[in-house]
Amino acid sequence: MSHVNYLAVLAAALTSFLIGGLWYSPILFARAWMREAGLDEARLGQGVGRVFAAAFVASLVVAFNLAALLGADATLAWGAGAGALAGLGFAAASLATVFLFERRSLMLVVIDGGYLAVSYTAMGVVIAALQ
Repeated sequence: MSHVNYLAVLAAALTSFLIGGLWYSPILFARAWMREAGLDEARLGQGVGRVFAAAFVASLVVAFNLAALLGADATLAWGAGAGALAGLGFAAASLATVFLFERRSLMLVVIDGGYLAVSYTAMGVVIAALQ
């Protein structure tokens, strides 16, 4: 673990957080996501600080694990590829499995799984660039 660049981990977590802010904004998928997830503005306004803090900690955990996986000599291609594989193959596929049993919509799987795939790919690029 001595090869992990903690600044790269922090930058990758921030990147994921920024992508999430855009992804779940009215510019992209906010309305569809709220509809499919059964959420409204009032419910989203409850405990916002705690939700954002916990989400950022989770992003740090993902970024750290991805940095450990990529290794010290990660290229941008390996960072993007490993991030995409982890995002699609682990995170989005696992989320889809859970959503199937919860009887959630395919649209919600696509929105949330798409965010994870894009976010992990970007984190892999950031980590590789800064390693």
